[in-house]
Amino acid sequence: MRLAHGIRSSGAREIYAHEVGDKTRRLGAGTWIVGGLVAVAVVCVLTGILPGADAGALGARIAPVLGFVVAITIVAELARDAAVFDVVAQRLARWGRGRVLLLWGLVIALAVVSTVFLSLDTTAVIVTPVVVVLAQSIGVPPIPFALATVWLANTASLALPVSNLTNLLAASQMGGPGTFFALSWAPTLVGILIPVAILTLVHRRTLFAAYEVPPPRRSADPVLFWSATGILVVLMPLLALSHDVWIPASVAALALIVLFAVRRRRALRLGLVPWQALALAAALFVIVETLHARGILDFLTTPIAGDGPGDLFRLAALGAVSANAINNLPAYLVLEPAAGDPVALMALLIGVNLGPLITPWASLATLLWHHRIAALGVEIRWGLFMMWGTIAAIPTVAVAVLALLLVA
Repeated sequence: MRLAHGIRSSGAREIYAHEVGDKTRRLGAGTWIVGGLVAVAVVCVLTGILPGADAGALGARIAPVLGFVVAITIVAELARDAAVFDVVAQRLARWGRGRVLLLWGLVIALAVVSTVFLSLDTTAVIVTPVVVVLAQSIGVPPIPFALATVWLANTASLALPVSNLTNLLAASQMGGPGTFFALSWAPTLVGILIPVAILTLVHRRTLFAAYEVPPPRRSADPVLFWSATGILVVLMPLLALSHDVWIPASVAALALIVLFAVRRRRALRLGLVPWQALALAAALFVIVETLHARGILDFLTTPIAGDGPGDLFRLAALGAVSANAINNLPAYLVLEPAAGDPVALMALLIGVNLGPLITPWASLATLLWHHRIAALGVEIRWGLFMMWGTIAAIPTVAVAVLALLLVA
């Protein structure tokens, strides 16, 4: 059975009905869950369940990480408002020259670059709708393109510290971006090639077809578009080279805010800041740190030196299973003390970054992705999603650990 059988597109009325009927319930439940976690975290800090010294050390560690999340989200959202991603999608359609397979390769490249330099959430939130609308506009089924964005948002997020929040946490213990990339490049390559190969094989009938090239369109505000594009072009290499990535990201965010204040002030809104995601991440940090401080997680945190293949496979597998069970961020935080050196840390990252392809809640990026495709009228059967995610995740994680052994 092909995965395409479990996903279909609906019309505008169905989109509207889906949004009106489900949005309040879905967002309301999420808000309550996040609020509850924040309340628990606040109690842990105020009552001293999390000792003050531990709370201070945690704050010093996560402040730059959360600052980067805010800055890069603002950059991505304003770049979208400047039509950067829309114009890129139109160019991709023209460069595809009417061949879906060539367009497929270009979309894969876009998803990888977006994930590597602008983080997995950017790919899930911004690139996904651009790619889906692109496929629909040229009369091609959007299924393989939508799945490529969510799979690559997770599996390509191992490349650099800026690609994933878990990487930022690990990079501070691995000696900087150079050391990180020396261990991550080969597993990341595996994480890109295996999922793409599976999707290409499954959807070969769609991908080996042709389409009519759409006519070119120009940006409504060329000054805004080219300025935002220039900021992104300068920012991306800085993110790859900088140790304190929150600094260039913050400068870029500030530059875009000033630009929009002059050209399109109405685009500046409080919603640019991912408040709920920040609250969730901060609460999870505090709760897991409290569990560590109280020794509740000691049975999971026996250090692994990282030299033995069996130890690395076990740590990666434990990370993947935990991520699909409870979400990849708390899974990393719980298991981090078990990683005794940089190689073991990378094995853990392989599990929590490349493994969350199975359950809908395994990563925040998957949940954000589903919300976006549902708004575009694309529905998914989670049973088939989980089945194909399992087929992709198991070999991807296993071969990525082998690649880590080769480069380590």
